[in-house]
Amino acid sequence: MTAPLVFTNDYMFQWPGHVFPTGKYRRLAQRLREAGLASGFYAPSPATDEQLTACHDEAYLARLERMASGVEKWDPSFEVPVSRQVVDVFRLAAGGTILASKLALEHGLAANLCGGFHHAFPARGEGFCLLNDVPVAAHAMRDHDRIDRAAVVDLDVHQGNGTAVMAQRDPWLYTFSMHQENNYPAKRRSDFDVGLPDGTGDEEYLDRLTDALTVVGRDADPDLVYYLAGADPYAGDRLGGLALSMDGLHERDRIVFDWAEMRGAAVVALLAGGYALDDEDVVTIHFAMVEELLGRLEVA
Repeated sequence: MTAPLVFTNDYMFQWPGHVFPTGKYRRLAQRLREAGLASGFYAPSPATDEQLTACHDEAYLARLERMASGVEKWDPSFEVPVSRQVVDVFRLAAGGTILASKLALEHGLAANLCGGFHHAFPARGEGFCLLNDVPVAAHAMRDHDRIDRAAVVDLDVHQGNGTAVMAQRDPWLYTFSMHQENNYPAKRRSDFDVGLPDGTGDEEYLDRLTDALTVVGRDADPDLVYYLAGADPYAGDRLGGLALSMDGLHERDRIVFDWAEMRGAAVVALLAGGYALDDEDVVTIHFAMVEELLGRLEVA
């Protein structure tokens, strides 16, 4: 049986010289193959216009398409280059998170080896993110009566500001973000935010996470959890200021998966950010998360 992992070689775009390691998706998939953990993957289809407009403004999507096709000149306020390839990858990533949501509801756990683009707003991109796949996928599940309630557990080093804004109109979509407080972006109100001081290490981080998840479980009571397992709380991250070790990040993953299992909630895991000096450290952190997820499926 194919493991409930979503990936395509088309998760690839070029931002030459950019801090975002765009090659991490392929390298993670290759490492999973080499380790014998995945012989194949579920291939996504791009999110449709109908799925995207559940969360994004039509005018914004039309503008992205005009820039992708070259009809409109790229606007530097978008922060990252916008091309046909880039827009297609973000549409694919959103479709991948939709597919991973279906797989998680079937298997209990699933991962999209991409996604977690939590800085995109309804009518604009921000912070390397053009389309916000998590609210799009949650709406796709809710609109087809697959779930009643969903929760976002966002453990990227940066607050999921775009997701927080998108979910404010949806009482069934609960947002929790635990992040470095003194860092990008300008904060927006999630249902529950935990802002951590600079230099927070394993022990304090894991204690705060355990306490926070108790609150999330009580207040959200989700059928489906979107877990943004960012690699950027790592001590060696260029855009982060927390101090987690690789072992600490692995324990973070275990805590989230244990909590969801105890509550009977399915989990969609997403990669989100990661900007270590060595890109392979980012891949190693993501690999450990996916390996933990797959090990739990084998036990089940």
